[in-house]
Order: sequence, then C-alpha cells, then structure tokens
Amino acid sequence: MTSDPAVQEFWAELRKTTQARIGLGRAGTALPTREVLELAAAHAAARDAVHIPLDADALAAMVREVGIGDPVVVTSRATTRDEYLRRPDLGRMPAEDMDVPPSPADIGFVLADGLSPTALSHHGAALLKALVDRLGDRYTLAPPVIATQARVALGDHIAAAQGVRTLVLIIGERPGLSVADSLGIYLTHLPRPGRTDADRNCISNIHPPDGLGYTEAARVATGLIGGAVALGRSGVDLKDTSRSLESLDREVDREIS
Repeated sequence: MTSDPAVQEFWAELRKTTQARIGLGRAGTALPTREVLELAAAHAAARDAVHIPLDADALAAMVREVGIGDPVVVTSRATTRDEYLRRPDLGRMPAEDMDVPPSPADIGFVLADGLSPTALSHHGAALLKALVDRLGDRYTLAPPVIATQARVALGDHIAAAQGVRTLVLIIGERPGLSVADSLGIYLTHLPRPGRTDADRNCISNIHPPDGLGYTEAARVATGLIGGAVALGRSGVDLKDTSRSLESLDREVDREIS
C-alpha cells in the first residue's frame, strides 16, 4: 500500500465497515510483519475455538440462572473431539444412553458446542436469556439441554425425546479468521429425526458487539416462531418479515403523526 495520505485515508475508512483484512499494505514484496503476526494470531484463535472443549459444568451454572429449569447435559455418538471433526455423521446422532426428561412444551432450547465451543461459552447463556425474556410470556418453555460434540441434527433427536413443538438450537458456528466466537440459531417447527436443512431457519453471526446482538437475534427468532406456528412448518417456506414489518410500523407512525 502506498504511503500517500489520501490512499491511506481511503483504506482506513473502508476498514471501518468490515472485519475483513483489506488494505494491509506491504513490506517489499510481502505483507508487513505486523499483519503477518495478526493473521497467525487469528488463525490460532480459530483453531483454539474449534478444539478447546466446552466446560459444560460452567455453562450449566450460567444457564441455570436464566430460570427455566436445570439444564440436562447430553452428548452425541462422537466420543472425542477428533472423532467429532472426522465423523460429522456421529455428531448428528445421540449417544445410546441419552436420557432427556419429557417436557411437552411449546419451545425447547438446545445449546450445542458445534464447531466453536468458545462461542457457546462466551454468548450462549446471554443469548438464551434474551430469548426467554422475549418468548416467556407467549409460550411454554422446556428446561434447556446442553449438547456436546453436537451437530445441528442432534437437536431433532433431543426435541423428539422431549416432545416440544418448536426447537430453538443455539450452536457455535465455524470460526473464521475474523470471528472465532460466533453463534447461530437454528429453528425447527415440529422437529423429528430426519429433518433436513430445508426444514429449518437460521439466524447467524450472533456475537456482540461486532455481530448481531442478543436482543435483535431474539426479536428475529420470535418473529420466525410466530410465523412457523401460523404456517404449520418452518424452513424454506417461512421468511423473516420482521424487518419489513418494522419498517411498515415506522411508516404508519409517521403518517399518524
């Protein structure tokens, strides 16, 4: 990158709009040492986010404080982290001794480590609280379940065992070189084993302060749940209309005023 102040200012302004690595400059024919070291540190953080195991006891203590019951901890058929990464199919199936108490509530919550246990540790309990605050007055809520070595489809087995009508699965997303602790929400209405991604709705990139905030994610999830209940299904036929409805409400308010 040139030393021209105008060019530097141009890249500085663009960098404010993205977490991507742009306008890094150069030292001779290579990147500056600072950028090389920052890239190596980001890569190490992403690897750690994948491999450091979830402290399920610590998370359970935080989840318990949300106030919808004592969490149950379950695992998939993947017995180690290495096996989980090599065998995605095992992460989708429950361990043979999985025991989840029945709770035929409207909504069940599963907090899954996924590909970033770090993300679940950082944001899982706070996101659950935002969801409960938003949904608690409208629906009955099942006690939460914490799932380790888990892929998204494991939630369908858990929800079927509980007997809930709608599953809200909070899971650690695959880390990148910009974000290592991002969560996603996968919503499935009438969950059961065999459901596919076409039957789910996803809210991704949840990692305040730089990503989607807990309150906003909970607002979108609430809208999707209401839509799923009215439609009788989730997935590709269900669209997030919360933003368009919000814009319409603002337009109506301006007309009234």
